[in-house]
Amino acid sequence: MKTFQYTIQDELGIHARPAGLLVKEAKKFQSVITLEGNGKKAEAGKLLAIMGMGLKQGAEITITAEGSDEDAAIAAMEEFMKANL
Repeated sequence: MKTFQYTIQDELGIHARPAGLLVKEAKKFQSVITLEGNGKKAEAGKLLAIMGMGLKQGAEITITAEGSDEDAAIAAMEEFMKANL
């Protein structure tokens, strides 16, 4: 299992567009990728679950990848977060 923490930088937080892109990125991997923050947890492949977390600018989240390609998955998620959120 690989994890990293990230603070949301986007002034709108995780809204529909970046959440959709996040789901698309997460589905490229076999590993189970989860986001945890705001006292909630969601699988990265589920758009409505991510939206329901209500993650705003400044929110601290922990991203976890567990599975056969977890190294590549966590690296891709970290890169995605820094580029988009």
